[in-house]
Amino acid sequence: MAVNEKNILNRLYFVAGCMFIFGLAVVFKLMSIQFIQGDKYKALASQRVVKDVIIPPNRGNVYSANGNLLATSIPKYEVRLDAVTPKVSTFEKYLKPLSDSLSNYLGKPSSYYQKSIRKARANKNRYFFLAKNLGYSDYLRFKSFPMLRLGAFKGGFIDEQTTKREHPMGGVAERTIGYERIDEDGNVTRPGLDGAYGIKYLRGVAGKRAKQQIGKGQWKPILDYNQVEPQDGYDIYTTIDVNIQDIAHHALLKQLELYEAEHGCVVVMEVETGEVRAISNLGRTKKGKYYEKLNYAVGESHEPGSTFKVMALIAALEDKVIDTSTIVDTQKGRKRFYGRYINDSKHGGYGKISAARALEVSSNIGLATIIDDNYSENPKKFLDRLDEWKLNQTLGIPIIGEGQPNIPKPGDAIWSKNALPSMAYGYNLKLTPLQTLAFYNAIANKGELIRPRFLRSVKEFDVEIETFDKDIIVKKICSDKTLSEVKEILKNIVVRGTGERMYSKTFSMAGKTGTARTGYANYEEWKKEKKYVSSFAGYFPADNPKYSCIVVVHEPSTKVGYYGADVSGPVFKKIAQKIYTDTPLIDEVEVLDVQSESVNNEFEAYFEIAQTYKTVMPNVIGLPVMDAIALLENIQVKLKIKLDGNGIVRKQSINKNVKLKNNQEVVLSAS
Repeated sequence: MAVNEKNILNRLYFVAGCMFIFGLAVVFKLMSIQFIQGDKYKALASQRVVKDVIIPPNRGNVYSANGNLLATSIPKYEVRLDAVTPKVSTFEKYLKPLSDSLSNYLGKPSSYYQKSIRKARANKNRYFFLAKNLGYSDYLRFKSFPMLRLGAFKGGFIDEQTTKREHPMGGVAERTIGYERIDEDGNVTRPGLDGAYGIKYLRGVAGKRAKQQIGKGQWKPILDYNQVEPQDGYDIYTTIDVNIQDIAHHALLKQLELYEAEHGCVVVMEVETGEVRAISNLGRTKKGKYYEKLNYAVGESHEPGSTFKVMALIAALEDKVIDTSTIVDTQKGRKRFYGRYINDSKHGGYGKISAARALEVSSNIGLATIIDDNYSENPKKFLDRLDEWKLNQTLGIPIIGEGQPNIPKPGDAIWSKNALPSMAYGYNLKLTPLQTLAFYNAIANKGELIRPRFLRSVKEFDVEIETFDKDIIVKKICSDKTLSEVKEILKNIVVRGTGERMYSKTFSMAGKTGTARTGYANYEEWKKEKKYVSSFAGYFPADNPKYSCIVVVHEPSTKVGYYGADVSGPVFKKIAQKIYTDTPLIDEVEVLDVQSESVNNEFEAYFEIAQTYKTVMPNVIGLPVMDAIALLENIQVKLKIKLDGNGIVRKQSINKNVKLKNNQEVVLSAS
């Protein structure tokens, strides 16, 4: 018996000892959690119950130079209901009035909302969705609804604010002003000024607010708990003038539609300050509509064509290898350079002409000959001059995505003996439209090359934080003598050169036309579908320049026209006249009602023949090329029309009144 009692006591001691050890382990663990790992578990518990979320600040506004709002952040609200928080009496009292208000605003029957909200309360849903993307006035309306007006603690009202970027001016200059773009990974980028000045000025400082987990992965804001209000961003005032922007945008749009072009751009810049007053970039959709597709003016490098001839001539004049009266032989419009022919647009060529006249008529052969004759033995001399003007560098503007210029040098893959003569007339190198404009602006600005500027000042409310002045890239691109000579040539280009169809007796302009082939790497394919880039760069008024401007149109329909003077020139002229003169924009006709007996008789004779046959050749001699083409395309015979030169039709390969056949070739010689 004693032995049994002893065994029982031993077992009790063993159990008691185990319990004592277990108790010590529990106490040790509690002490460890409390004093050693306490902070870790407190943080973990806090993360599971309460967390801080970022409150994004409102981005600063973007204004035009004249104070018009170009971009702003609009607050948007999402409204939810904590269906558990209201007391039973409150819930029952206000459920139907709230449902009636929701029905009146959202459209579904009141019974639908009563049923949905009751179900949410039964399911202990503390984050029941009511509406999102509300403007401020609609948000205030929701906040006044029965039950919701009692607030968060009594009525279960939950609101969350986000911001949305809006452009009050619509799509005008949207690519330059900036917009929000979200990539496939959800990353947000903002091209244009909105992105360029976002971090430093527009973004502001984020705030934070606490949210509490309420189950099922839902989080409810905790009002006034550990909350830090965001600081809104500064406002920026751009150099854009909305009136000039509107003129430029619609002038470009009309021409793109007329010529069914692939895309185009226009930039207007103030000569003295370098402030960009207008910039429009329009691309064509599959349906033939145009919108701000890409920032072509800033980001698209391409062969500038004949607008580069001005740079080539200035280099030759500055190096004193020629003067404006130097005679250059353009031969008969076709000349061989190192096994490759260079052609002029005029059939038969210009013969022997001065260097100044070569630029006026935009002779490819003339400029190629000048540069090749004087720099072929030492191309570095010519390239060094371009380097002095920083043409081999980007402008360094803050807008993301500026196109890289490409000016080849000996040793580069695209360098050959033909590189130099090709560069002379704007091929075998690349510049962006804005880079080209900056150089023309320097000519107008007494030789001072200025970095194009888009920003005038930064403000917080009405207090200026920072202002911006012109930024000089090159103090003087050439001598006053060279400037004076080149400015006279650019003026004459509009008076009697390739831009003569732009000439106006009431307003002076100066500049250079440009027509360049594009997409010609496969020449055989290019011949099947010829593509061009048409451009005009210059300034106005010619004698005391106020604004510089460039217009570039890519791939206009060759059925309508493609020369720079025809496609881009009219855009330049319309912008110049509208923003700087009171001259009405009407066709320049000396007399509105002109009657000519000989013309009337000729028309009546042609009309009678056309009505009889409708397949006869009209007389198009004396007509502008574009008018002649339009007339021939309206004949009920499909013709193959070939042009030899541009301007006024001087000769036609088929005599008038001759009956035409389908697919017959008609050659029009013009000059």
